[in-house]
Amino acid sequence: MIGTDLNTLAILVGTGIGCLLHGGIKPRYQEALYLAIGLAALGIGLENVVNNMQKSHYPVLFIVSIACGAVLGTWGNLDERFNRLVNRHSQSQLGRGLSTGILLYCIGALSIVGPVMAAVKHDPTMLFTNATLDLISSVILGASFGVGMMLAAPVLFCWQGGIYLVAKYLSTSFFSASFITEISIVGGLLIAASGISLLKLREIKTVNLLPALLIPVLFFLLKSWV
Repeated sequence: MIGTDLNTLAILVGTGIGCLLHGGIKPRYQEALYLAIGLAALGIGLENVVNNMQKSHYPVLFIVSIACGAVLGTWGNLDERFNRLVNRHSQSQLGRGLSTGILLYCIGALSIVGPVMAAVKHDPTMLFTNATLDLISSVILGASFGVGMMLAAPVLFCWQGGIYLVAKYLSTSFFSASFITEISIVGGLLIAASGISLLKLREIKTVNLLPALLIPVLFFLLKSWV
């Protein structure tokens, strides 16, 4: 799991560098960074959706996923619970930054296929590439939201570590191209939603939408059993 370890370390180091810059950034420049992150998240999210939509064999699945995820997340009041937990020790913006950072770090082909390749072919190249991208992203996120962004590192470690263990000891076939396509579409929409919130175009409770990521997983599990 050297690739995942390096990816986790990259986020910690990048966030640390960003935190060193954070103290010297004037409020108007912090606002400019929020704008930059919002635009980047919106662009990355839409890219994931557009690139994968044409490859999808289940074009209705992402709609069902988002709808079910929104209902489940709202029922569980996940966004309010998450922000209440985070804001006990930090400013109100950290919750939004963490939800955006976790989605950016964890959702995408590199972060999903990378651990599978490392487990099956002992090739961490994709994870090394992902670590480089996350290092740059984490510097900006750390400079914008502060040291609390380091909390995204253990989330990434558990995410990639879980995928690695499943691929190595349970089932490699589960992480098919079709599954990655569908999860990338849903994840792309969530990342784009984070971007919209950061740009203050509309307040979207992104954390309430996170259960949407479970629907493709359940769908493909059920499909494999039938």
